[in-house]
Amino acid sequence: MRRLLIFSDLDGTLLDHETYDFSPALPALAEVSARGGLLVLASSKTAAEILPLHQQLGLGDTPMIVENGAACLRPAAIGNKDADYRAIRQVLRTLDAPFRGFGDMSVAEVATVTGLSELAARRAKTRQFSEPGLWQGDAHQRAGFLAALARHGISARAGGRFLTLSFGATKADQMTRLMAQYAPCFTVALGDAPNDVEMIAQADRGVVIRNDHGPDLPEFRNEDRILRTTRPGPAGWREAVMQLLPEWDALQKGPVAHG
Repeated sequence: MRRLLIFSDLDGTLLDHETYDFSPALPALAEVSARGGLLVLASSKTAAEILPLHQQLGLGDTPMIVENGAACLRPAAIGNKDADYRAIRQVLRTLDAPFRGFGDMSVAEVATVTGLSELAARRAKTRQFSEPGLWQGDAHQRAGFLAALARHGISARAGGRFLTLSFGATKADQMTRLMAQYAPCFTVALGDAPNDVEMIAQADRGVVIRNDHGPDLPEFRNEDRILRTTRPGPAGWREAVMQLLPEWDALQKGPVAHG
């Protein structure tokens, strides 16, 4: 029997873009749980940020994809090793680019640019694998910046708010590993920003959550397997999941015998 796996971005997807509330999604979350489905949180947030929500949702030992796919951790495995982060910060110091990362900001500044509480902003600065930040230069400068990062093995991913730097692993990479671990499975992936595109495209059913704060995601090669919601944030999350669960239920029943 296949396992239902749901991979979900957080900000602007499961969480409201402004308030970080997920209550509109609760009916759909309950239906997923009733079917024994696994909800894998996949975010640019740190493990320290995601863990309270993971616990609030009662996700137990389910792994979480953290820091834009730079790592995949189970709650019990969360530690404080930050060699990757320190290496990224060292490269940034040599580039002197118009990029202002979380490491350049105080807790108060992070709270201001994210809308987070001071406690949540402090958790957001507890980075291990990646560095999000605000690009403050022009397109020409950005191209040079990305090329310089690439020479150090660092890639940049555009999310809903920030440009996030890491050593290359993506949400989709971590999703692939989990799909192999839980095979056979049926996968749904939900997101609203460019850094979610590969994850959405890779799922059996991908969902683009309406995003009123950024550009629309372009058409996918497998657009016939993509659902685009009419509502943003957790209301859109509920809309999509409730629409797709009957498809999962039909798969579980299998083909109808004839003759």
